[in-house]
Amino acid sequence: MDHTIALIKKSHDGDKEAREQLVEENVGLVWCVVKRFYGRGTEAEDLFQIGSIGLLKAIDKFDLSYEVKFSTYAVPMISGEIKRFLRDDGMIKVSRSLKELSYKIFQTREELVGRLGREPTLDELAEIMGVDREEIVQAMEAGGEVDSLYKPIHQKEGNEICLVDKLEEKERKEEKILDRMLLAQLLESLDKEERQLIYLRYFAEETQSQVGKRMGISQVQVSRMEKRIIESMRKTCNC
Repeated sequence: MDHTIALIKKSHDGDKEAREQLVEENVGLVWCVVKRFYGRGTEAEDLFQIGSIGLLKAIDKFDLSYEVKFSTYAVPMISGEIKRFLRDDGMIKVSRSLKELSYKIFQTREELVGRLGREPTLDELAEIMGVDREEIVQAMEAGGEVDSLYKPIHQKEGNEICLVDKLEEKERKEEKILDRMLLAQLLESLDKEERQLIYLRYFAEETQSQVGKRMGISQVQVSRMEKRIIESMRKTCNC
């Protein structure tokens, strides 16, 4: 029996030491997910604690009949717990460094408005202050009021771009990274024939009939097999 699965079975049977060992052995997995949420106004250690709660839930809820790696199931559980915390937590925790940078941005912005006669762009602020644009966005998010998120910060092709647009763009990028992590783990759990089918259907974008010809099976068999695989993957990742 797989080492991790054996520990999960013991944990489900009430073995507290096995549960603690599972947590210790998956600390790296929690940190891997936590890194995707840096710069949200919450200290990394706090995010780690919240992520650890997600890990414990994954341990307790993992179905031993799943034919997937535990990490495949745990990643979305950890990520989901952190997302709920960031969404529901009314007290936004802002680090001292972000507060200081936010104040410096305010001063620089005021100076540039007086000199240029308009709102400076993110690129202009970043160049003058010698910091990355992403750092400026994070600091402005941490130090600004909610309504300031909807104030124009940049003009592009006649359209106003607000700070909230930049933050949503960053969120989408992080979501894609997590999705790729989960997809890679889910694909690892499939056998060779199943991976081939998923690759041909969703990466090569071939029809079921084309896939059937390549794999030497009927279109109906491809359809049934595809449905079974997708349902299994959705069940595993709770989506």
